[in-house]
Amino acid sequence: MSYSITKLIEQHRGENFSLHEQHLNTQMVRVLRTIGYDRLYTRAQGPYLYDEEDHRYLDLLSGFGVFALGRNHPTVKAALKEVLELDLPDLVQMDVSLLSGLLADKLVRLTPEPLTKLFFCNSGAEAVEAAIKFARYTTGRSRILYCEHAFHGLTLGALSLNGEEIFRQGFGPLLPDCEAIPFNNLEALERALQTKETAAFIVEPIQGKGVNLPSDDYLAEAARLCRQYGALFVADEIQAGLGRTGKLWAIEHWGVEPDMLLMAKALSGGFVPVGAVAMTSRVMDRVFNRMDRAVVHGSTFSKNNMAMAAGLATLEVIESEKLLDNAARQGEAMLTELNQLVERYEFFKGARGKGLMIALEFGKPKSLKLKTAWNLLETANKGLFSQMVTIPLFKRHSILSQVAGHGMNVVKFLPPLVISDHDREWVVEAMDDVLAECHKVPGAIWDLGKTLAGHAIKARKSA
Repeated sequence: MSYSITKLIEQHRGENFSLHEQHLNTQMVRVLRTIGYDRLYTRAQGPYLYDEEDHRYLDLLSGFGVFALGRNHPTVKAALKEVLELDLPDLVQMDVSLLSGLLADKLVRLTPEPLTKLFFCNSGAEAVEAAIKFARYTTGRSRILYCEHAFHGLTLGALSLNGEEIFRQGFGPLLPDCEAIPFNNLEALERALQTKETAAFIVEPIQGKGVNLPSDDYLAEAARLCRQYGALFVADEIQAGLGRTGKLWAIEHWGVEPDMLLMAKALSGGFVPVGAVAMTSRVMDRVFNRMDRAVVHGSTFSKNNMAMAAGLATLEVIESEKLLDNAARQGEAMLTELNQLVERYEFFKGARGKGLMIALEFGKPKSLKLKTAWNLLETANKGLFSQMVTIPLFKRHSILSQVAGHGMNVVKFLPPLVISDHDREWVVEAMDDVLAECHKVPGAIWDLGKTLAGHAIKARKSA
């Protein structure tokens, strides 16, 4: 009898949460049950998830940006089936594969001109780790600069460049010679560079935590300052890249040419873990400078045929379905329509972003009753109001979204780049309804707020 995943799923249908509670992250199960996100999803297509009752949800998380094409795109599925049916040699190691060469060639033609070399890995965090090593070896310097509130991953090296303290607590000591500077502050950057001890400045063109945008001159001038003081400029495009902002790379909005560009997440269409570092010949040739150094950095499963084929198919879909145009158009329209709600709702301070990387910011209202309610939540746990938006978006309107970061009243939308006009209208109408309910004090949403505040106070006392 042949082994069947279909039968295995059928035999254990509905056991998702009990299995995770027993063998995986118990606290994650508790979180999902507490906020009412404990759904049993059974299938997914494009921007939609479907539960066991075939109820449809609009996914504005996209697996933290992984599913730029939506889920289960037929073109990528077909490419992966082809690879399996061809019985190709894979990961021979003492060999070089054709598919990785083809994907590298395609990416080089799509990245800024100085980037002519590729290193493949399995994730964004691995790309960051590689960038740290490559920068230090290329420059002979040790210091790495990163920005406050940055997020570059959770492995030890990447964590050393993480600007959010909650992720770092208890995991030290982290890498030495890693220094945080304010985002969007050229004076702070130049002060740090002037010592000529910096190997690289690693920066997200748009910060994922909070969706913080740079001023128009920041990134180009930052790259110039890095060149002036002998440091490498590294653009972390792991979340903002591959069409998310309406251009293939976010740095294209500002005409920046980095020494390294980091990518992952959306590169495989969400099917296979994959990451990459695009770099100049100078960096590649300095690190891998002799035959005996050909293996000084690598990753066992990098360049595997499934990941490379998925990457090639993903780039084809982005181009053939004109997803850059759709992301730019839908993003601009969504920002415009959401910002039209600002005048009607005191809590809503506005939406910002580029393409389909969007933040909604909330803040203290002016009227006394609403201000009192706001202060109650903020005293219990800073940033709690944003959960009063995401939870009813999910429960009332079947829209999956996320809080943009710890301790901030910002909600982030990362929809698949394939969303339609109907999907955009769904989002805007849902936000209109949730904001209207938030302004009814007392009301059902504020009953939720009291519950959340109670949990927060209890957790703080326990800690």
